[in-house]
Amino acid sequence: MVAAKSNALSYAALAVSAVAYVVLAYATPRADFTQLLLLYTVAFIAYLQLNRQRLNLRHCLVAAILFRLIFLFATPALTDDFFRFVWDGRLLAAGINPYLYLPTFLMQPEAPQVPGITQELFAQLNSQNYYSVYPPVAQAVFWLAAQLSPNSILGSVVVMRLILLLAEAGSILLLWRLLRKMALPEKHVLLYALNPLVIIELVGNLHFEALMIFFLLLALYQLFYHRLVWSGFAFGLAIGAKLLPLMFLPFVLRKLGWRQFILYGTVVLITVVAQFAPLVNLQVLQNISQSLDLYFQKFEFNASIYYLLRWLGFRLVGYNAIALIGPLLSLVTLIAILSMASVKKLGSVRRLAGYMGAALTVYLLLSTTVHPWYLTTLLALTVMSHFRFAITWTGLAILSYATYRTPAYREDLLLVALEYSLVLLWLVVELYLYRQRRHHANLNG
Repeated sequence: MVAAKSNALSYAALAVSAVAYVVLAYATPRADFTQLLLLYTVAFIAYLQLNRQRLNLRHCLVAAILFRLIFLFATPALTDDFFRFVWDGRLLAAGINPYLYLPTFLMQPEAPQVPGITQELFAQLNSQNYYSVYPPVAQAVFWLAAQLSPNSILGSVVVMRLILLLAEAGSILLLWRLLRKMALPEKHVLLYALNPLVIIELVGNLHFEALMIFFLLLALYQLFYHRLVWSGFAFGLAIGAKLLPLMFLPFVLRKLGWRQFILYGTVVLITVVAQFAPLVNLQVLQNISQSLDLYFQKFEFNASIYYLLRWLGFRLVGYNAIALIGPLLSLVTLIAILSMASVKKLGSVRRLAGYMGAALTVYLLLSTTVHPWYLTTLLALTVMSHFRFAITWTGLAILSYATYRTPAYREDLLLVALEYSLVLLWLVVELYLYRQRRHHANLNG
């Protein structure tokens, strides 16, 4: 009787989740924060309920894929980044390097005329004065979408979404197998597969962390079998989807040692160079560098430690010192990562994934910009550990969308403070409990 009641509650949670995702996909504009928060809260409570019950794992995994399919024909509601994806794809389809030209230049009379590069599309871009920074794997997807749907933005979105959906299915499968290899409960795969932030932001809002996560997990999986070449190739493709995995290479070095890392690093380097070579020259490197500099010295969103330092800067010098604080925090992050990587050799893939997650946590806490979808990689890595603060963070990160309630895009710093206070409190408690477990293990060992 109890089991039947539990199953009924779980299937009810799946049904409620499906309804919430339908409304989120097709009837929830970004400006309607109240509706967004309500629906997300419902989906997140259902997610927590499902992870507490003993529902058939395969049924839940099928539901996870179906939830993502709900978004297939929806225009992304919480982001406008996809317009730049379409823009870059149409340039590539016309044989034009998307790294070479600012969108503003291509709107000038003397600029080359490109099919599909219109004033209407230009007006939708949120990066009109920035060179493209999307790496080659992402650009390849943009190109394919433009080839298959040259005249329809929604058609291009559907093509890209199908590719990200396949990547997500692959990530879920890889996580499932990695958990088996690590002798961890297989059910923990649902912590990622059913997570509302992952579903909404990756497939739903078309963020290419989905591809990066897939290739990163594939690299870890291949390392289990000591397939260095295949793992290095997958790691290189992860970098080609997003540059973020570069920060993990010092930990791979500690796992493999110098002799094996030379082979591994060579494969990664060849893979990355092969991807960038057709599109990159000195001018392109300067353009990308300029855009990345702007990212670290101008952009700010949903940050934690940076906002405290910004407040202090206002008190000391009377203006926003992001141009100094941003690069300084990046340097501190680099030093912290290298210090973490100086530990003794990482003996297992699980330990390697744990240190990757720790490094990413430091990076996010010191970053000037933390969009909600940045947390999906952290969640994927911490699923393979006993730490669950990333789940709390994915539940609270939705508060950052309060910024878009008005056209002025003004952040509610009280909500930001609430988000990070709860996340850091949870993290501190988990670190304390972890140290206690280690202490007792050493006493008993």
